[in-house]
Amino acid sequence: MKRIVLTLIVILCLGAFAAKAQKIGYVDTEYVLKHMPEYAAAQKQVNDLSEQWQKEIDKKFDEVDALYKAYQSEQMLLTDAMRKKREEEIVKKEKEAKDFQKQKFGPDGELFAKQKALVKPIQDKVYKVIEQIAEDGMYAIIFDKSNGMLYSSPRYDKSNDVLAKLGLKPGEFAK
Repeated sequence: MKRIVLTLIVILCLGAFAAKAQKIGYVDTEYVLKHMPEYAAAQKQVNDLSEQWQKEIDKKFDEVDALYKAYQSEQMLLTDAMRKKREEEIVKKEKEAKDFQKQKFGPDGELFAKQKALVKPIQDKVYKVIEQIAEDGMYAIIFDKSNGMLYSSPRYDKSNDVLAKLGLKPGEFAK
């Protein structure tokens, strides 16, 4: 009799514990962002800007290369003073090209700043929706699948819920 009562108590305790278990879910933000037209437009704008700046950089380095080739072919005919002046000009042009490249593509460059300015508002919009879904569904934690989760069950994926709250449909816009 004591064993039956003890077993019932254990089952009731486990049932109560299971009822209090925290809900978790995950969202694949890369998947969500891929379905957002404004994200694609922002990425296109960043890519176009990147291509434009890369062409300018290539042009600057082509000018340096042309100066160097001209210098090499005329080097024997130049005086020491002229040679030194041409070398300084080549070094100066190369430095200008590298500085321009760093200004546009460096870690604190204009491309990074532009991308951050265009993408951050979109990410903030997604994160607000995720927060709302978490609160409405009483989720304790929602992980981001695209940031290194080792395993995730599709039944906990809330990505399509985020798309629905954003007024978007899966597969509607994704490439």
